Amino acid sequence: MAAAVVIGHNLYRALPSEVIVLILVGAVSLLLHRQSLPKLGFRRPASWSRTLLLALGVAIGLQLLSTYVTAPLLERITHRPEDLSDFRSVVGNARIALIYLGLIWSLAAFGEEFVYRGYILNRMAEIGDRSASAWTAAALGSAVLFGIGHAYQGPTGMVDSAVTGLVLGTLYVASGKNLWICVLTHGLSDTIGLFVVWAGWVKV
Repeated sequence: MAAAVVIGHNLYRALPSEVIVLILVGAVSLLLHRQSLPKLGFRRPASWSRTLLLALGVAIGLQLLSTYVTAPLLERITHRPEDLSDFRSVVGNARIALIYLGLIWSLAAFGEEFVYRGYILNRMAEIGDRSASAWTAAALGSAVLFGIGHAYQGPTGMVDSAVTGLVLGTLYVASGKNLWICVLTHGLSDTIGLFVVWAGWVKV
């Protein structure tokens, strides 16, 4: 179902925002499975300071990987740059940038992590009885859907986002299924990207 929602919205525009729809679906799923948000991964990490530092390091690494490795390589293959035209209004506009910042930390960081890592990845892993191979396949599957969720950025942006999704999924599994590290990494990475666009350091 989740795959149909993601594909239906991003490739066919037949449904409203997949994040909002799947937040509702995920909430219902939690109730039906009698699960709580902490069990899903929203539980206090052993150290907030270490978690924040790790998230910042990974976020910076993701931006560097995208800027200097993934995006240029994909552009050579597809002959199409990452399409960031949706963010053109952000360039030099502090008010619009602040609005986007709010969206980043609500719908993107919290919402997308709840949907893609908390809900989709877990449900995929359940198909394989949560074995080690099932978690690996689930991380890959959720990353593919995460890439499709960024179809508006063109093929280069989709694959680049899928790589980011794989890193976030790996981070989720490696952290003992703690979503806060993913939320912070996602939010910080997108915040850095927003600042780069606002400053006019990339072509949009």
